[in-house]
Amino acid sequence: MSGKHVAVLMGGLSSERPVSLSSGNACAAALEGEGYRVTRIDVDRNIGQVLADLRPDVAFNALHGPFGEDGTIQGVLEYLQIPYTHSGVLASALAMDKGQAKIIAAHAGVPVAEAKVMSRFDIGNEHPIAPPYVVKPVREGSSFGVVIVREDASHPPQSLGSSEWRYGDRVMVEHYVAGRELTCGVMGDKALGVIEIVPQGHGFYDYDSKYVAGGSRHVLPAEISPKIYQKIQSLALTAHQAVGCRGVSRSDFRYDDRFSEDGELIWLEINTQPGMTPTSLVPEMAAHAGLGFGEFLRWMVEDASCLR
Repeated sequence: MSGKHVAVLMGGLSSERPVSLSSGNACAAALEGEGYRVTRIDVDRNIGQVLADLRPDVAFNALHGPFGEDGTIQGVLEYLQIPYTHSGVLASALAMDKGQAKIIAAHAGVPVAEAKVMSRFDIGNEHPIAPPYVVKPVREGSSFGVVIVREDASHPPQSLGSSEWRYGDRVMVEHYVAGRELTCGVMGDKALGVIEIVPQGHGFYDYDSKYVAGGSRHVLPAEISPKIYQKIQSLALTAHQAVGCRGVSRSDFRYDDRFSEDGELIWLEINTQPGMTPTSLVPEMAAHAGLGFGEFLRWMVEDASCLR
């Protein structure tokens, strides 16, 4: 039994607050089961003072979205010299910005789709690229704000210019890649298994597919050729290292094998704060590799550091 005092950071200020609370409470309970002394912290803007007063041995970051995975909370932890899990300031900021992460991954030889980053107000009534394409907020997760523009669409989505749009003014317009949804986690310097995500009753892997019971089916190991399986693992590790990630990450891919087995394999993005409930994707991959949920979280706590 460790005896270390672990502060589990959860909740936070982003659209992904409910997901973070679910991850954080699951992690806190499992870490208590592993013998750690755990304090649950629902993160607010006074988090710096709370952590300065508490002085935990480790901060387990279970936050999702802006403030939690964009380098901000990581900077607070660095300033306070509290070791923390997951990626550091720079890697978190880069991975959170889909446009910057794509540039870095492509430079490292990872295949990406044609895309451009622009202001949502500049899109107007003319397609910015030939449809079909996907519009994604540059700095959101959990598929918030994602819109697929079909090939027969006469104009871009009108929601982009709406005053009700809540996902920031910079968006990435990316060529739509048909095919299967595949994802692969990385733990330290090793790639985990590859999961195929099969949305149930949804057009793509949206918020409900991710978090509503029965929203998707996970196939692990993914039923693809060994060559493509190993290629995905290699690319996930390459992206993890190129962006400078630490601890765990998860890379998402599209694989179009409609016309040939080799098909088209495209890297979409990297997630430095993947979901952390026992049924989430990366813990599921860890379990497939022989690591129970508590053991997996223990590895993350013992891996924690500053200057990540």
